[in-house]
Amino acid sequence: MSRVQLALRVPDLAASVAFYTKLFGTEPAKLRDGYANFAITEPPLKLVLIEGADGDDTRLDHLGVEVDSTDAVHAATTRLSQEGLATTEENETTCCYALQDKVWVHGPGREPWEVYVVKADADTLAKQQADECCSTPATATATATVGSCC
Repeated sequence: MSRVQLALRVPDLAASVAFYTKLFGTEPAKLRDGYANFAITEPPLKLVLIEGADGDDTRLDHLGVEVDSTDAVHAATTRLSQEGLATTEENETTCCYALQDKVWVHGPGREPWEVYVVKADADTLAKQQADECCSTPATATATATVGSCC
């Protein structure tokens, strides 16, 4: 199993949940304080909504590919590195109410992409209260293992 993920930072989480529930005809798979995600079957999509600041426009937070195993994340890391892309790994990180392993790369317009696996549910949005969940590592200039959020 793999599917594309689209993560949006939205100013009004409740209104966004209501809109996307209607648009895709399904309820959120996970709804927590400041966070919601939809596991949409058709089209196959993981839609993540992260509460932003009141009055801001909705904006792209990051893109991703959800895979079914840590081995698939490691394979993606190897493949992306061999393609000459700078990668940043995060293992055993708590983000978006889930324990995850992931690897980050950035596109030519600096758009952040993650390849990740959800290993377990978690009770918190981010590993540390100071972390902003689903903010990408600041730079992906070299292969590294870090412990920040999605």
